[in-house]
Amino acid sequence: MTIGRPLQHQPEEALKAAVNTFWRSGYYHTSMRDLLDAMALSRSSLYQAFGNKEALFLLALQNYREELLASLAEQLDAADSAWSFIEQLLHSAADTDSQQASLGCLLFNSATELGGEDSLPAQTARDSVASINVFFSEVIKRAQREGSITDTRDPDSAAQFLTLSMSGLRLLMKSGASQQQARQTVNFILRGLG
Repeated sequence: MTIGRPLQHQPEEALKAAVNTFWRSGYYHTSMRDLLDAMALSRSSLYQAFGNKEALFLLALQNYREELLASLAEQLDAADSAWSFIEQLLHSAADTDSQQASLGCLLFNSATELGGEDSLPAQTARDSVASINVFFSEVIKRAQREGSITDTRDPDSAAQFLTLSMSGLRLLMKSGASQQQARQTVNFILRGLG
């Protein structure tokens, strides 16, 4: 058995490796051995820094969620309008290369895998998806103020529709759909939101 490197060497890299491992394999199919190998840590270093597998998963999910929300906020700030942001977001998901598409989204994957379990990982996954809904609700409200989405639509319901659409689009791409099929789906989603 090889000794992993001490944790003081790039803990951010170790966490990123854990995120990628959970993203590829899911919570239940990721073993401690998978994590130790990916993070290049000894068992004692991993437990000392991150706790057990559940604690590491919760941290990985939190890290992924925070990075995703920060990236979405940055894209929204850079967009010409809220509607333009929505279009770009959906088209970007449809144009994802096959390797990236095969991973899907860690938040949606985790919420699907853990389902309605009464566990902290499952609740954290559900809360993470809810945080995406909250963000999208603000985007919808902005689009309504800008006049690109009718103000008769309930923003929370429209946000839920957008979240489900993104999840479905990710699943479509993950299942091997062509980019042409994904783009056609995007057109239907946009018509449903408009």
